[in-house]
Amino acid sequence: MTELEELRTFVEVIESGGLNRAAARLAVSKSIISRRITRLETDLGTRLLSRSTRGIIPTEAGIEFKARCDRILAELDEARDAVAQQGRSVRGRLRLSAPLAFGVRHLAPVLADLASAHPDLEIDVSYTDRVVDLIGERFDAAVRIGSLRDSSLVVRKIAPVHAVLVASPGYLARHGRPRTPQDLVGHECLIYTGSLVPEWSFLSGKRRISIRPEGRLRSDSGEAILQWAIAGIGIADSPSFLVSDAIESGALEPLLLSYPRPEYGLHVVRPPGSHVPGKVRVLIDTLVERFGGTPDWDRCLAARSKPLDLR
Repeated sequence: MTELEELRTFVEVIESGGLNRAAARLAVSKSIISRRITRLETDLGTRLLSRSTRGIIPTEAGIEFKARCDRILAELDEARDAVAQQGRSVRGRLRLSAPLAFGVRHLAPVLADLASAHPDLEIDVSYTDRVVDLIGERFDAAVRIGSLRDSSLVVRKIAPVHAVLVASPGYLARHGRPRTPQDLVGHECLIYTGSLVPEWSFLSGKRRISIRPEGRLRSDSGEAILQWAIAGIGIADSPSFLVSDAIESGALEPLLLSYPRPEYGLHVVRPPGSHVPGKVRVLIDTLVERFGGTPDWDRCLAARSKPLDLR
């Protein structure tokens, strides 16, 4: 076990770029990190690390040794997963990135159930709308919504995601209900700045209609947009998983349902590789079981209005 700790420490120092960062990630003191590296270099009879203006970098021998350490540690993790699956248990630390609004509303309860079902599994979640670097930031997986760009990652689609226009009954009473996408011109629109596409798009038969929304209130928070819409400030373009409860309660009304919206996806992405760690596999299986097919939030919306096809 001591030798394995030294190997993991050596890999962590290189990947994090320094003793202090490695100590923080491994939750040990810098002196322990230094002693492990010294023991490793003494046992091997060669220097593995050197200091430079860029921080700590591996020597030529260190580069070769790290490649072999990566293989050894990966095979050890695979062996542990195989044994754990025999007993149907999952252990280790799952480091996950998830979108803020979806993560807090829908993913957090699922992860709580996952933790209860697997007492030896640690779960470390970063809720952020920033697209993290899975490999560089050492994430095991990420939940992502929308169109994916990084083709090097392994992707599993979990469920469809639909956008829906909504407004409060009070807003519609004061400003009128838009009947076509073109009617949105002149309306107070609530603009989500986290979107990569500034237009709101609709389908009319085979024709795509794009509208550039205008409004006084903008935010990179979907939850803030939701609260503004409920308060009657304007019209919001939001994912159904965020607004379905408000639609069902009557706080918001869906608009332009006869103009279908482009469909996106709820995905789990992981770093490339044929081996799927048990902790990632059980995450994917749980999400497919919970959200696969037509999710609850779309069933609620479909029941509200038949014109919207959510298949």
